[in-house]
Amino acid sequence: MTPFLSDRPKPDTSWRAVVLFGRNVASYKFALAQSLLEMAERPTTRVLLSDLAEPFSRHLCQHLARVDRQGTSRSSRFLDTCRAFNRDEITATQLRDATIKLGFVNVIDAFHMVGKGPVPHRFFMDERTIGGPPAIRLTDELYKLRERFRANDLAEETEARWRLVEGAWQYDLPRANVAVQLDSETQELFVQKVRRVSLSRVRPSLNGYQKGHCFYCGCDMPLATADVDHFFPWMLRERGLMPDADGIWNLVLACRGCNRGEGGKFASVPSDRLVARLHARNSWLVESHHPLRETILLQTGQSEEARRSFLRSRQQIAHDALIHTWEPAEEHHD
Repeated sequence: MTPFLSDRPKPDTSWRAVVLFGRNVASYKFALAQSLLEMAERPTTRVLLSDLAEPFSRHLCQHLARVDRQGTSRSSRFLDTCRAFNRDEITATQLRDATIKLGFVNVIDAFHMVGKGPVPHRFFMDERTIGGPPAIRLTDELYKLRERFRANDLAEETEARWRLVEGAWQYDLPRANVAVQLDSETQELFVQKVRRVSLSRVRPSLNGYQKGHCFYCGCDMPLATADVDHFFPWMLRERGLMPDADGIWNLVLACRGCNRGEGGKFASVPSDRLVARLHARNSWLVESHHPLRETILLQTGQSEEARRSFLRSRQQIAHDALIHTWEPAEEHHD
């Protein structure tokens, strides 16, 4: 986690660390993240839990309707209440009251915790015990997030991560020994378990690990303009030289200039320095929780040295076949 957060991280890096690397035992963190982004559109910084309860429970109810398993625990009074609301057995008022009482018990305390400590930026302060109705107070960092870092992209990333995690819970992916793969036509990530199961769109699933920048040149890159690129060119798969080229280990997001513009990569082999960057990105996927962690381990190796060796072998295959090495003409990394 340290490399992801080092070098004076910006608010979006802290936010992405929470979404991508925070411990997942239930979906509450994702619901709170989406709710905070919504609340930041309002002018009032102090948010009563009674107001926060509506978007928080709404996001959970929507996901429960899609995937009934939203945590690792066998039972949850709060999730059962959300299920009852989806079945029209309780009213919106009853759901709100249950959310205030049960929904925020742990997630407010744990939201900013990643690994052994909190991320550098806090997006709200806990004011549940200072008197008056329980509330949180939104911080300047949350408003900076909305104003400067494309909040819509962050919301898409959170949704994509949520779908990957709930898919792992629903289909028990790690134990099934299956891996997330790319459907090149639909640009979706999927797994094959009895039947093909779509998990999430690939671009928002990968964007957070690149902090919203082109993998190669580091330019600021809106999610809608990002290309999904095969780091080692897909041509190698067509030739039968790299049948696993559609693996998540080989997929990055690139700006159109680097991917297919004048002087772009096209079918060239990325340089040693870029291969090292891919190893670092894949290490972040390993630090992330299932299913991307298990996918990388399955596809490239259980140890760091095994994963380095795997990339070196793929680089040699690519170099033998394609010869030409490539780097971007300009770079904009922080």
